[in-house]
Amino acid sequence: MTVTKPTSNALPPIDTRYARIIAIALPVLLANLAMPLQSVIDTAIVGNMNDTAKLAGMGLAIQLLSLLLVSFNFLQYASSGLSAQALGQLESQTNDHTKNKTTSSSKTHSPLLSILQRALVLAIIIGAILLLAKPWLIDLGLRALSANTASGEAAKTYLDVRFWGVIAELMNFAFIGWFAGQGKTRYMLYQQGFIAILNILLTLFFVFGLQMGLVGVALGTTIAFWSGVLLALWLSSRHLQIPWLALLNADRQHFTQEKMLRLFSLNKDIFIRTLILTLSFAWITRLSAQTGDVILAANAILLQVLSISAFALDGVAVSAETLSGQAAGRRDWPRFRIIVKRTGIVSYGLAIALSAIWWLGMPTYLQFMTNIDTVFTLAFDYRFYAVLLPFIGVGAYWLDGIFFGLTAGKTIRNAALILAAIFFPLSWVLYTQWGMTGIWLSVWCLLLLRMLILAGFLYHGHKTSSYENYQPQP
Repeated sequence: MTVTKPTSNALPPIDTRYARIIAIALPVLLANLAMPLQSVIDTAIVGNMNDTAKLAGMGLAIQLLSLLLVSFNFLQYASSGLSAQALGQLESQTNDHTKNKTTSSSKTHSPLLSILQRALVLAIIIGAILLLAKPWLIDLGLRALSANTASGEAAKTYLDVRFWGVIAELMNFAFIGWFAGQGKTRYMLYQQGFIAILNILLTLFFVFGLQMGLVGVALGTTIAFWSGVLLALWLSSRHLQIPWLALLNADRQHFTQEKMLRLFSLNKDIFIRTLILTLSFAWITRLSAQTGDVILAANAILLQVLSISAFALDGVAVSAETLSGQAAGRRDWPRFRIIVKRTGIVSYGLAIALSAIWWLGMPTYLQFMTNIDTVFTLAFDYRFYAVLLPFIGVGAYWLDGIFFGLTAGKTIRNAALILAAIFFPLSWVLYTQWGMTGIWLSVWCLLLLRMLILAGFLYHGHKTSSYENYQPQP
């Protein structure tokens, strides 16, 4: 038997140890947990104003903002992918030209800087359009979500102020993706943690110190996001080792129409998938609104459990994406299968732990989130539906990561289209038959259908080896 020895320049094998999976996931998990705190903080403060209509309005406002903003999170995905590629090219050039001592820092980092600048310019343009269209978007959005008079007015009061932070929130997407693509997850943690802490302090001051009510809640969050942009700019200049003002100097050769449109074209399939998922949750909010303010308010609190858990589980999904992407890039399919198995085990282990934590902490969480007796009682009665959300939803997040790693945009899009065809009619039947219980069964079905459809694609790919034909995007 002939044994082939690896050459000296052979790539080392991909590290698939559980410790490596957790090492990738942990900083992302910590950074991600800071992100949903904005809506949790706002909801908790409004939930203790002893006004059901205001709490219901917050649920509507957060869902409408999510529908608008998450539709543009391709800014994050595109910035991540393009900055990762640019970094790899720069590292390759550095290795090839180690003797060249005269290359300036600004020239070396020009591709990375231009990717950030393009993403920020697009974020500003999109945010400005949304801000100009604010009166129409709020009116049409609240009508689509079936807001009644009292909760609709509360939502409008909040959104009138919060919309002034839309540009900053879109810029935040760009910074998160840009840092993540270069492996600078600690910068993500600094930025998101800073926004969350400042939001808490400002909102408490405006609401309880200045008695500004819903306006104070929205103002605290808006100022926190704009302050986060300033911090991210400082972190970016420090990372690139360039002066602050150099961030504003744009190289025209990097702002061609082709390069600007690439931010869109790389993620059109992801955009469709994200829009369908966001519309699905908007539909659930609409069903809650049609049932009454108490149910809408209770569900606004309980669905925060899903938001927090999803961001935590996304840490392991990033591990799955990173490692499966590496394996796909090397065409190392035996190791790819190991990665699928082990990231799945870690994902479900974390999900069981999260459900256990929610089970133990749910009474305390509900007391923290609201002092309205009717809302608390209803939320407490349905708490077990929320407690099980991490376990029920984990498969969808984990498999999303696998297919993102394969850059299987068309598969991700097709899975979302199949989901939409099944979910919307099914959820309507469940709602008309069982009301509030039907709404929660619809949430469970949304998560389980995502998992089952993606699992079907993965199983088919395993049997036919069709996923071996996926090619990394350029």
